[in-house]
Amino acid sequence: MLATVLSLAELRPGAFDLRLEPSEPCRKARAGQFAHILCGPENLLRRPISLCDQREDMLRFVFEKKGAGTSWLARRRPGETVDLLFPLGRGFTANPDGPPTLLVGGGAGVPPMVYAARRLNGTAHAVTGFRTAGLAMLLDDLNALCPKVEVCSDDGSLGARGFVDAVCRRLMGETAYARVLACGPKPMLRAVAAAAAEFDVPCEVSLEERMGCGLGACLGCACRTKAPGGGETYSRVCQDGPVFDAGEVIW
Repeated sequence: MLATVLSLAELRPGAFDLRLEPSEPCRKARAGQFAHILCGPENLLRRPISLCDQREDMLRFVFEKKGAGTSWLARRRPGETVDLLFPLGRGFTANPDGPPTLLVGGGAGVPPMVYAARRLNGTAHAVTGFRTAGLAMLLDDLNALCPKVEVCSDDGSLGARGFVDAVCRRLMGETAYARVLACGPKPMLRAVAAAAAEFDVPCEVSLEERMGCGLGACLGCACRTKAPGGGETYSRVCQDGPVFDAGEVIW
């Protein structure tokens, strides 16, 4: 599918907000799904980027510039087109009925929480964590969509000093959540999953692995998970995930 660049803005140094208009109607994605974007003719492998938000005629992606592919994407201008496969992967469970959901995003894992909050229609609480205040982003979006947003930073320069799992434990002690949805670095996901297990709250985590095809054929994004009959197996993050039940993951 081709999409036209509507706008590209730098949210903070190295992080970009890309908004696209698809050339054809695309089905509504689940929060946590991603696009596999072709980043220029010289980069053969597409880049997987999680969906940040979706409207009828707009797709929004927030990404960090890390290598040749994302550097190419960060140079796009309004009116140019990009080629993407969308939507891909297994997304989060986002049910706005019943008890609230706790969204947990760390660093580059915050963007998918915006669309999750939108799909949860004002019933979600959010916890975000950043290494330092200068790396924070999308807090205005989350504050507009969630009745409660808590922020923490490793160095205490923004919000509470510390890690998100401590905030999650406090909130789960105060509120009966339907589930926890988390996206961020693997150590953070492991800690959040452990906190959710302590309070017997279902937890879903979005894993990040390097992808080749994005369609499950190349097996380049395999991760260790528990086999249904016991023992362990390997699952494809692009096809079986990127969202997994935290209890499936072998940390």
